Amino acid sequence: MDALRLIWKPNGFIIAFLQCASETLHLRTERVNLLPKSLNTCRGPGRPRQLDTSEREAIIIDAAERVILSHGLGGASMAAIALEAGMSKRTLYEIFESRAALFAAVVRRIRNKVSRPLNDSELELPLAERLRLLLTPAREKFTDLLPLAILRAVIVEADRQPDLAREFLQEGPHALYDMVRLELDRSVARGEIRISDTKSAARLMADMAHENVFEHLVSPKPACERQQAHDRRLDLAIRVFLSGIGEAG
Repeated sequence: MDALRLIWKPNGFIIAFLQCASETLHLRTERVNLLPKSLNTCRGPGRPRQLDTSEREAIIIDAAERVILSHGLGGASMAAIALEAGMSKRTLYEIFESRAALFAAVVRRIRNKVSRPLNDSELELPLAERLRLLLTPAREKFTDLLPLAILRAVIVEADRQPDLAREFLQEGPHALYDMVRLELDRSVARGEIRISDTKSAARLMADMAHENVFEHLVSPKPACERQQAHDRRLDLAIRVFLSGIGEAG
């Protein structure tokens, strides 16, 4: 139940997670040709081109997403995912050591749409700009149903499958907190700001950046309204955070 309560805490990552994007979500629920176009060219006689590890990993994660959408987390067995991916279970276990590891990869892919590490040039920007870049999700994030399906599944399965709940927290909200904390630590080292507890401050900043998850679940707004509201809230959250959390160096 501790894992369940943690999941339902209205933090910043979860609402972004719910809103993560794909304009073509309906395609995920259909059987599609899993291979990239570059791999589907006619090769003539002989063995087909062998997929490398990253290509197989992407195909497996795509298949896992479709199975979760169609059958929920409870129905997303390794056998079902292997069938959807057109691979053997043995191949799946060669890429992912466990079902929990595969689920973590699914969550990680979504998190990478919600936030991303900054590049070298972005690291030279002031803290306010770095936080804005870090906490601004991909623009197409606001229509994807997969994050909501996964969150609902984790809530239902948390007691029976605590390993999946742990992977969700580790690869989702906790990873985002760590990314924000890294930028706060960087600014403290540079003398931009003085914060004694960057771990707690990072959680506060991430949670301030997004609306309450319960409001989103009970009364969801159209995607365009959520995007505009997110931008306004993020600007306000950064101003309030930097004004109240520490003293300028």
